[in-house]
Amino acid sequence: MKNKQKHELAVCGYAAVKALEARHSDSICRLYFSRERSHQFGELCRILATRNIPYNIVESDELQKLCGSLHHQGVVAMIHTPRLIPLTKEQALSFVHKKERIVLLDRVGNANNLGAIVRSAAFFGIKNIILPVEDGQTMVTTSTFRIAQGGMEYVDIYSVRSPTSFLQDMQGKMVRIATDVRGAEPISHLSSICKRKAAVVVLGNEETGVSENLFKLCDYRVVIPGIPFADTHLPAVESLNVAQASSIVFYEFSRKGTE
Repeated sequence: MKNKQKHELAVCGYAAVKALEARHSDSICRLYFSRERSHQFGELCRILATRNIPYNIVESDELQKLCGSLHHQGVVAMIHTPRLIPLTKEQALSFVHKKERIVLLDRVGNANNLGAIVRSAAFFGIKNIILPVEDGQTMVTTSTFRIAQGGMEYVDIYSVRSPTSFLQDMQGKMVRIATDVRGAEPISHLSSICKRKAAVVVLGNEETGVSENLFKLCDYRVVIPGIPFADTHLPAVESLNVAQASSIVFYEFSRKGTE
């Protein structure tokens, strides 16, 4: 939940706030927690006190009001509203030079899915995520932080005005890969496709997948093959949820330099 007047965003959930304490405690504007959680945030309170940042023990219903969720787990930290990092051509070329693995989201509209994708990216050591600034794409919310379970503190999230222009600019500089239920390459080939090059994988919208205009700019289309159901030749469902699929993609995507 955002406080637009104070330009703040609520971060709730034990793991999310603990990760803030460990890596970005300077971003906390105010801290609220239940009496049961008070002994777990003593050190953070001492840090905040040195900066004259307020912290308070409050009841569960107040925590719910602060973050807009029943799933606050007894703690809410108000932080300055995160600003996405505009992706510059210089930064993109740095990704190329360092042979980085990049994730580009194409209109992923659910904040919980974004949080789950961030959590998987952090788990597999993929630290660069690009969000297009366009209709249909969710931005970072309270739910994103909570579902990411602390992963937000271990990734850098960039913004681009035009994902099409970004993929065009990366032609011949990094391998461009789209996920596709009708893809020609199985996901197990992903690490071989990337080899020791910089690479970007595009994850698509929950309902419609990757946009056709982005498909056309990708060098490969990879598929997560399901298991045929009973005596059919097709899986029982067409595809995984984008957040579930991201875990499989990132596992294969992170296996650079092993071939």
